[in-house]
Amino acid sequence: MGTAAPLSQAGYAEAVKAPGRKRKNKGETNLAGYLFISPWLLGFFLLTLWPIAQSFYLSFTDYSLLETPVWTGTSNYANIFTDDATFTKSLSVTFVFVLISVPLKLFFSLMVAIALSKNIRGMNLYRTAIYFPSLIGGSIAVAALWRNMFGLDGYVNQVLAWFGIQGVGWITNPDTALGTLILLNTWQFGSTMVIFLAGLKQIPQELYESASVDGAGRFRKFIRITLPMLSPVMFFNLVLGIIGSFQTFTSAFIITKGGPINSTYVYALFLYDKAFKHYQMGYASALAWILLGIVAALTVLNFLASRYWVFYESDGGKAK
Repeated sequence: MGTAAPLSQAGYAEAVKAPGRKRKNKGETNLAGYLFISPWLLGFFLLTLWPIAQSFYLSFTDYSLLETPVWTGTSNYANIFTDDATFTKSLSVTFVFVLISVPLKLFFSLMVAIALSKNIRGMNLYRTAIYFPSLIGGSIAVAALWRNMFGLDGYVNQVLAWFGIQGVGWITNPDTALGTLILLNTWQFGSTMVIFLAGLKQIPQELYESASVDGAGRFRKFIRITLPMLSPVMFFNLVLGIIGSFQTFTSAFIITKGGPINSTYVYALFLYDKAFKHYQMGYASALAWILLGIVAALTVLNFLASRYWVFYESDGGKAK
């Protein structure tokens, strides 16, 4: 009884093919994929990439929205850096806002997350109640409510009057107006708190148990275990917090209008005024690209510095 001759590689490939089934070529498969993502591609190119390109072009023009853009080269950037004192003022106000509000927001969100990480009855209800303000955070309604709370006849001064303390014009005093905006930004810590809470849940409890055996107290556990293990989450919240704080607009626009004496005139409000009050769209586009450069530079610095304080478990506990 003879043995069958072995099939060649080409013959074997033909033999395993299902009869009557035509194999689709690679081009047809790619075409189907592009058809499925075409709505997203259209939205990206028409609503994101094209406006970005237009903004970059307009930053080198004199454009008043109602007339044809006139190419002026780098004159917008030169005027911003050399002749515009309001640019320096708004940028300094924004930096003060970021330097104070971001650390405060990180601190309070971390403290609240630690408190909400305990396993007690009704904790889910407490978490929901504390996170709820973040669902409406940044809205016009919240800004209007904050303005009423800190107005001269607002709720804060009414409470202080019960204790015999004279009311303060929180949003009309240059010394306290920016502080009210910082307090509002810090109050909206719900999203940051949830991220911290998720990070706390990922820390192995065995580490705390081992530290307890070695006689470590709560503070030492927090410094030696909690903070290093949470450093990647903290870095993530730090970067997002800086980016979001540089874009602060609604609270300054609704509560203080940039006053008094430009003490709350943040960068985004300055950009808005140039674009929609003075109709200097080319100038405003240049301001937008400068803001992008500042935020990008700070983000790069954060990534470079992260290797000295951000620890990853996969790196054997060493900063990367």
